[in-house]
Amino acid sequence: HRCPFQPAFEGSICLPLVYTSPRSVVSRADQTGESRHLGSRIRHALVALGLAVAQLAGGQAQEAERQADAEAGRALAAPCVACHGEDGNSLVPSYPSLAGQNIRYLVRQMIMIRDGTRPAPLMVGQMDAYTDAEIEDMAAFYASQTPAIGQAEREDIELGEAIYRGGLLEKRVAACTACHAPDGSGNALAGFPRVSGQQTDYVIDQLRAYREGQRTTDEDYYGMMRQTAVHLTDGEIRAVANYLYGLH
Repeated sequence: HRCPFQPAFEGSICLPLVYTSPRSVVSRADQTGESRHLGSRIRHALVALGLAVAQLAGGQAQEAERQADAEAGRALAAPCVACHGEDGNSLVPSYPSLAGQNIRYLVRQMIMIRDGTRPAPLMVGQMDAYTDAEIEDMAAFYASQTPAIGQAEREDIELGEAIYRGGLLEKRVAACTACHAPDGSGNALAGFPRVSGQQTDYVIDQLRAYREGQRTTDEDYYGMMRQTAVHLTDGEIRAVANYLYGLH
């Protein structure tokens, strides 16, 4: 079938919403009329999302003409080492690893933190002095670094994998692979973040923040993360976060 994202992202990979593996939560053959209706609604939402992202990409095209300087970014990121590691791989569970993260996502989040549109108490004042160009340089530095992969715990690993790859149809939770890719590498063109190897405590905190409406950085994407996280229990969030830590 024609990928709904194709008009917006020429040459990009379209990922299935429901991952069809032997351990998938719901197979396509078992879908009921209600689930097919839900799938149709989700596909329409994805089409709208693709158009929105295309508009964002077009609006930022001129900014992208500047070539970011990763080496300059390394120097600018020196104060960040204590929390995010020298190479962007955090050693503190509550702080995110930034190594290998895509530039579009990093730039957007850092600007939002600087401008106060993303509340981040631990980052208050940290970004105030940086210009957009300097933020782009830092993002380029972190994107150029090799991300580390952790070791997931065995407890609830199957639940975490099932949710990430197949979603929870009965709770209207879409598969995470649709935006974050089967290997957790994300979608750099769309600005969907890499989640592979991300710190477990950080992922738990962010999914809870989305669920409670405390984090709203998905506003340009129709509240997609909030609509997903609102249906997840603490146990399910922990299972997904644990699975992501060892995903590669």
